[in-house]
Amino acid sequence: MADTNKPLLIKRYASRRLYNTETSDYVTLEDIALFIREGREVQIVDLKSGDDLTRQYLLQIIAEHESRGESVLPVDVLTDLVRSYTTQAASVVPQFLQASFEMLRDGQSKAMENMTKASPMTAMPGFDAMRAQQAAFFKAMTGGLVGAGTGPTKEGDELTEIKTQLAELQAKLAKLNK
Repeated sequence: MADTNKPLLIKRYASRRLYNTETSDYVTLEDIALFIREGREVQIVDLKSGDDLTRQYLLQIIAEHESRGESVLPVDVLTDLVRSYTTQAASVVPQFLQASFEMLRDGQSKAMENMTKASPMTAMPGFDAMRAQQAAFFKAMTGGLVGAGTGPTKEGDELTEIKTQLAELQAKLAKLNK
């Protein structure tokens, strides 16, 4: 079994094919994006030179998602990032972005934790369905940063699960109104 504490090593061959060293098979950028969404750290290195290509491939994954209309980064943010490469702000931007994402992850983790703590709300009919919908919402908004590795992995399955949970919640509410 793979050690998920170590980064998953992906080697890029001269043919530009990407090779997963854990499973001994070739992978695509979408496979790498899936590993990351599942919570794995990934390191991509050039087989011949040993150069670390991780940043380059992560940027390519983001660019492909953005080009398909899966916009996460507003144009203003992208513009500011481009500007930061030509200003003194370049030294501050990476630390700021990293701290911002850490705050986002922490805030979402605390919100999920608060929803699972014993409170009068947990006894409310349909609370479990509401909590599952909230988890699905957080996962969708963060691309899997919160709760990675849990629940359905396909978008259609998530939608089906949410619809099922909504129907269950509506049925419980209908029983309460009778």
